[in-house]
Amino acid sequence: QPQLVESGGDLVQPGGSLRLSCSISGVGSYHIAWFRQAPGKEREGIALISRLTDATKYADSVKGRFTISRDPSKNTVYLQMTDLKPDVTGTYFCASTRNWRVDWAAITLFDFWGRGTRVTVST
Repeated sequence: QPQLVESGGDLVQPGGSLRLSCSISGVGSYHIAWFRQAPGKEREGIALISRLTDATKYADSVKGRFTISRDPSKNTVYLQMTDLKPDVTGTYFCASTRNWRVDWAAITLFDFWGRGTRVTVST
């Protein structure tokens, strides 16, 4: 049974940093993405990383501030977030896909999802 489990969400002040983790099991050779869902808004793709290489894709809104990475030895994908602003508050989900394409952030392309971890950026 494929399983993705997110952790690392927290309350952090503006300008701070946070690292989220996605522990993966039973998924196989899938690419892994992070999505964010802000209150009252649709889920949006943040970053994607290949399970086979270190190739990555990012949403324009997070380029230069967020970094997705992976540790194959731990079956874990990370999302390092820096210079956090209140507008990135939301629930962060990791998800797996077999697809590597230009429109990578389409939710329908993803097969398995974690339950999410909450990030709140506030004073």
